[in-house]
Formats: sequence, C-alpha cells, structure tokens
Amino acid sequence: MATTAAPAPAQTEDKRWFALASDAVAQELGVDERAGLAPAEAATRLEQYGSNAFVAAETEPRWRAFVRQYRDPMQIVLLVAGIGSIWPLKELGTGLVLLFLTLFNAVLGLNQEGKAAAAVAALQKMMIVKAKVRRSAQLIEVPAEELVPGDVVSIEAGDVVPADGRLLRAATLEVDESALTGESMPVAKSAETVMQPDAPLGDRTDMVYMNTNVTRGSGELIVTTTGMSTEVGHISHMLSQEGEAASPLTRQLNKLTSQILVISGTALVVSIAINTSRPENTFKEVFLAAIAFAIAAIPTGLPAVVTAILSMGTQTLAKANAIMKRLRSTETLGSTSAINSDKTGTLTLNQMTAVELTIPGRRYSIDGTGYSTQGLIKRVAGQADVDLEPFMQPLILACDAVVHDGELIGDPTEGALVVLGEKGGLDADATRGTYPRIAELPFDTAYKLMATFHRMKDESGKDVVRCFVKGAPDQVLARATQTLSPDDLRLIEVAPGFKERYEAENERLGEQGLRVLATGRKDFDPASFDPNADLLSVLDGLTALALVGIVDPPRPTAKDAIAIAHSAGIQVRMITGDHAVTAAAIAKNLGITGRAITGAEFAAMSDDELLAQIDDIGVIARVTPEDKVRLVDTLKRKGQIVAMTGDGVNDAPALKRADIGIAMGITGSEVSKEAAAMILTDDNFATIVRAVELGRGLYDNLTKYIRFQMGVLFGLVFTFLGAAIGNIVGGVAFVPLQTLWVNFSTQVFQAVGLGYGEPAEGLMKRKPRDPAARILPRSKLLWLALVGGVMAAATLGVLAWADSRYTTDIARTMGMTSFAIANLFYSFCERDERNSVFSLDVLRDRKFLMFSGASVLAIVLAPQLNLLNRILQTTPLTLHQWLICIVAALAPVVLTEIRKVLLRREAPSAEAPQPAAV
Repeated sequence: MATTAAPAPAQTEDKRWFALASDAVAQELGVDERAGLAPAEAATRLEQYGSNAFVAAETEPRWRAFVRQYRDPMQIVLLVAGIGSIWPLKELGTGLVLLFLTLFNAVLGLNQEGKAAAAVAALQKMMIVKAKVRRSAQLIEVPAEELVPGDVVSIEAGDVVPADGRLLRAATLEVDESALTGESMPVAKSAETVMQPDAPLGDRTDMVYMNTNVTRGSGELIVTTTGMSTEVGHISHMLSQEGEAASPLTRQLNKLTSQILVISGTALVVSIAINTSRPENTFKEVFLAAIAFAIAAIPTGLPAVVTAILSMGTQTLAKANAIMKRLRSTETLGSTSAINSDKTGTLTLNQMTAVELTIPGRRYSIDGTGYSTQGLIKRVAGQADVDLEPFMQPLILACDAVVHDGELIGDPTEGALVVLGEKGGLDADATRGTYPRIAELPFDTAYKLMATFHRMKDESGKDVVRCFVKGAPDQVLARATQTLSPDDLRLIEVAPGFKERYEAENERLGEQGLRVLATGRKDFDPASFDPNADLLSVLDGLTALALVGIVDPPRPTAKDAIAIAHSAGIQVRMITGDHAVTAAAIAKNLGITGRAITGAEFAAMSDDELLAQIDDIGVIARVTPEDKVRLVDTLKRKGQIVAMTGDGVNDAPALKRADIGIAMGITGSEVSKEAAAMILTDDNFATIVRAVELGRGLYDNLTKYIRFQMGVLFGLVFTFLGAAIGNIVGGVAFVPLQTLWVNFSTQVFQAVGLGYGEPAEGLMKRKPRDPAARILPRSKLLWLALVGGVMAAATLGVLAWADSRYTTDIARTMGMTSFAIANLFYSFCERDERNSVFSLDVLRDRKFLMFSGASVLAIVLAPQLNLLNRILQTTPLTLHQWLICIVAALAPVVLTEIRKVLLRREAPSAEAPQPAAV
C-alpha cells in the first residue's frame, strides 16, 4: 500500500554525545545529574521536542488502492467491453461477466500489495510503557513517551532502554544491542568517555540506545535524544521513505503487456475498419465484433493465471520453510545474483561453543556443538595424560550461566564455558553446591575480568580461599606470576618465554575466528581474607591456567549451500556486527570468497570506488544501517538482483530496499519481519538457496506459460482478423462468451499446468538470468506469431467449411472446439523446447496431466452440455464433426515437431538442458 513519508526527525542538533564527559553532557542539556529535571521544565521540553514516539507514515485509503487497480490496460479493456455489452448492445449476461472479471482481477491485485507502513507501526509497538526517571530529586515512573532530553533515567537488567542516552553510572552493565548494531554478544557498558571521536555505533560504550535490552547490571543515563531523533527513530524514518520496488517479473510483464497492446490494438483497428466498411453490417454487429475481438486480443486470464502460479509457488516455498509475503517476490528469487547474509543465526547456529583448550604444554580439541554437554575433550596422541579438573573448576565456578538439557539460561559465552566444564567431567550444580561463593568481583570493562572466591582445600589438603578468574587474556597475563608445570601440574614461576608463547597462542586462536577467554586462580589465607576489601587490588600474582577458544559454529548445511550458490553464479557476502578478523576467519571456513573490510572502511569509500571494488568484497564487519542500504544500492547499480537477510531493527531499511528482503522467523524482530518480503521459519541459510532454486524453477515454468499464452494469443488475433477480412461467420469468429470460455478453461488450465509442472533440470548450474533481458525476444515473438498463424489458419478453415455446410452456430462451435483442442495440443509442445511432444517424459509430470484432463472435460462439455449450449450459444457436435476438429488442431503440433528436430540436430542430445528463453 502506498504511503506518505513521515516527517524528518526534528530535535536538538545532532551531537557526538559519546565523546563528551558526563558532566559536560549534563551542562549542555541544562540538568542537575543528582536532581534531574523539574516537572515544569520537563513539560516545557515535551512541548518543544514532542513525544518520545515514532511518527507513523500516512497510509493510502483502501478505496483509493482499489481504484488504482483499474489503471491496468487489460482492466480498462475489460471494463469498456463490459459497459458496452450492457449498453448499447443490451447483452446483460456478457456485460456482467466482464465486469465481474475486472472486479476479480482488482481484488487479486489489492491482496498482493503489502502494507507499506507496517514496519513503522511495528516499531511503535516496541515502545515500553514505563520508565524510571528522576524529577526534582525524586525517582518516579512515567510513560516512556513523556521522556525528554535531559531526563535522568535508571535502568537495570531486564529493562528495555527507553531513549538514547549518555551513561552517568554503570555497574557491570551489559546491553544487548544486536537488534540495532548486529553485534552478536551483549556489549559491556561504562560511564568512561569514549575518546575516539569517530567511533562507530557499536563501539560507543558510554551510550545506550532506545529499544535495546539490558541483560546485566544496572546504570543511570541522561537522555540525549528521543522519538524520531533516536538511532532507531532514524531507522523508522528511513523505512517510511522506502517504496516498493517492482519485481523483475512485474517489469517483464509490463513490457509484455505493451507488446500485446501494440499487436492487438493494430489488429483491432483493422478489424473494425473492415467490418464498418461493409454496408450490410449494423452498428450492433460492428460493436459486438469489436468487443469479441478485444476480449480475444487481450489475455484476460493473464493476471489470474500468474497469481495462481505464484500462489502455488508460495505454498511450495512454505513447505521448504520460506514464507513469501508478496506473491511476485516469489519469482524474484529465481533471478537473485547476490545474497548479503547476516552471520549470527543464519550462517551460524547462534550457540557459542568451546572448540579448543590450551593449557601449559598441551592443546586439546573439543567436539560437540551448542549447549549439549555430550562431547569429548581430545588430546594429541603420544602426550601424557594429565588431570584436567584444575582447569575445569574456573569454568564452572566463575560463571553464572545455567545449562540444562541443551537449554541455556544466562550469558552465551559463559554457557560455552560451563558446557566445557561438564565435558571435562564436572557436575556444575554439585560443584557449585560444594564450593559456594563467599565473595565476587563482577566483570567490568575497565579491568575486563571477573573473579569469584570459594573456600576449599589446595592440592596439599590445606584450607584456602581460592579465587577463580576468567577474562581477557591480556588482563590475566598482566597479573600472572605463576603457571602450572606441564608435567605434574606443580606451581612454577613464569619462565622468560612464557609471555611470548601465551600471546602467540592467543593470536593463533583469534586468527581462527575464535573468541578467546583466559582463566587463572590465586589462593588466600582464610584467616586474613576480607570479602569486603578491594578485591581487584589483591588479584596480582595470579596463576595462569588456560586459554579457551569459543566460536559460534557454522550451520552444517551452510557451507554446502554457499557452494551451490557459487555454482549458480550467486555471490554470497557476510554482513556482521563482529570484528573483521573474526568475521574473515568464519567466512573462510564457510567458503565465502572476497576480502573482509570494516564498516568504517566501507563508509570511507566513494560511490565510484565502492562500485569498482564491490565484487572483491566478501565480508563487511561492524556496519551501520546506512551502510547496509548503501550496499544494496551499490549492487543494484551493477544490475544485480539483491537478497538481504536480517533479524534486527537495524536490518529493516536494507531489507525493504533489497529486491528480496529475508527476515528470520525465530530470532527476527517484528520490524524486520514486516519490512521483509520473505521470512525463514528455520533461520537457515540453506533454506535461502533452496528457495532460490524453487524460484528459478518457478520462472522456468512461467516462461513456458508465457510462450504458450503468446502463441494462442496470436492464434486468436489472426483468427478474428482473418474472419473479419474473409467475412467468415459474419466477421465474428466467436461470440464474446465463447472467447471467454476458451480463455478461462482450456487456456487457464493448461497455463497453470505448465506453471505448476516439473521444472527443467540443472537449474542451479546456470548463471542468474539478466533481469533486464526481454522475456520474449523478437526472434521468439516471430516464432510464436508463426505458430499462432498456423493455428488460426486451421481454425479459419474449419469455420469456413462448417459455415458453408451448417448453421453459423454449428460453425462457431466447431471453430471454438478446434481452437481449444489446438491450444491443448500446443501446451504439450511448449513443455520442452527440444524434446518431442511424443516423449514419455510427459507421463512423469502428473500435475500437468491433471490440468490437461480438466481441459479435455471443458472442451467436451462446451458443445455437449445443454446448459452451456444456452449460455455459450453452442450446439452438440457429431462424431464426424469432432474428428474434423481434432485433425485440424494437430497443425501446430506438426510445425513445432519440425522445429524441434532441427534444434536437436544443431546440438547433441547429450547437451545439458538449455535455459528458458528470456
């Protein structure tokens, strides 16, 4: 549905709030951090800045959208013919049928249109109801819509951030920004000012953004922007400005319609001129002939048949876990030449898994995926076995995550560590129950580690308070003075080369695309340990234990699917919020070609530079919503048909701009689902490739239908033109309802049979078709005109012969029957452009045979059923008359079989199937 773009965001000047100290932000916004705004001042600002809500786009009224369906030339022809039949011809039945067809086509067209403002409306629904805000030193709850710049807001784990803001305080605060930035892991936040003035959105750790989720800790922020001026508000504005791009099929059908109108319009004018020139013809006869010709010359069943074929295609896709929201986008899949895929959850399982463990002198590989505790820790052959329990204890005790039956509660990285601990032989619940925490140092971005303290006995049996640490490898190494002996796990001093080996191992794991965490420990005397002391200051002198490499494993089917896509000429790119090094390693493992660049590098390129280099780029890391839209635009400039996947709010504008926007059905936000054309119910990249294959098959079948439709259209045009020129059966080959019967029975049944039949083989070994290529080139049109001419000549022969021996009604009945049977035979010819119509291959296509049976029934009933005799002005035929109709209908079969013989001689029979004509 058409929309009017929402107003552009209008608020305070866009500032780099993240680069300002918190007191400078408070001063800039005129607020006391401790007291907050006064209620009166908040009311004034609310009036000045407006509500903290999104401005919905103005939608087009349904009645106007319905009227717009009548801009189609085919609709206009049917409408004029229907009105003309009612008055002046007074053919009420014919007129009502024609007007009903226009109504039917209009309703179908209306139902195909998406709701253009739905994505913006979904954003509005995401607004939370209440926010905790300080007004005049009192902490109160107010509707989130009433927040204004300068408000001081408190947030804690479980909250949704109500507006964009600069942090004033953060206590172990972590925020899930994946819906906005694409970053797969929660981001640790701090009130420390970000010193990089051009830091990308994902690196602004002193800022929080509207509609992101607080996963851990607590904090306090000063609101900097609200409503449409927030980061997610900018996305809302971008969505409201996006229009629906015409699919390749729509563009091709528009070109085909123009071709039909030129051919048919010219023939119609000639026919009217001829009939008018004959003095014996009355106005009513001329007008009736014109209406019948117009109905014959316009493929009135085209919209219905295309809709039926596409609807069947969507059902097939739905069974393959791909839900198409717009019918004509189903065909667009087949011409896809570029897929920009999100990493997390689409190419990967979205389940953090520990895959490698390094301890002093040894490396271990870990099998199993996800949060299942089934798996082995495997060492290198020939190495002496050592007890791994000392290295497993911190994985269990220094983590809060809980894993049961493959389900995770808590942080995904901690979940990976707990699973590794259980694979190492420890029971997480029992171990935590035996060694409860007596103190804890929460994780903080300032020191990048977490520590827990437990009462236990050391290796000699002495009571100690043992501290277990997990965190960034550089931080653990900086505090380490001891490690364990590789031979017997004795405590030894850190040797001179230990640091170099430790850092090299950390770098090695990182280059594999692994997230690396380090563990360590330290013992304290229980008598002197103070749990209320400054615990960070006592962590120097750690014993370095292990490095753990963690990965979000690729989906098992993703690598094969990418290989299939490449063989089909489709370039796959990975778009991710992760860092470039990690993303590049994962991409290499998946078989994605091209170099990896950062979002900053991407944004720094000029349009011309990007256009020249885009084919060599396979990975883009840490991108903004604007970068994603620009990527789609760049690929479109190169003439590509672009599919874009996404699951977050940040993906929505690019999903809408792409030819095929693909949202994740499991992890996707409501916004991304509304903006997309296709929704994956299994979030699996392989499903996209399978959908592309189905889309190619759909287009292959559609070309069969269109060749068939144009062939019989030429046949109808030449038949009516020949009848007018030769004054056969009064210059009107068939009356309007007879023409409609053939159109909406035999032609529609055979068209749907071709469209829903078995597609050609080897579809995914072809290159993507050129979306700019004409669906029927001139040479193909000339061939179809020849076929139509032969079909018309045979039909006119039957009409003239019968008109000279029988009544006009019998002649038209025989002509209509002969033409309908010729349509049926010709559809068998168009199933394959090379193989003979007498090939047994057709027997395997049960769906096509089923629709062909319906055509046979319609052909037989039209002359033989008394009710249809009265409606269609037909008469029953004798066996002799039936045989004449069948023999005449074989003319196009003879012609096409001759052509197929010539084509098979030009190319060896073993040659791979040729692409459908485009």
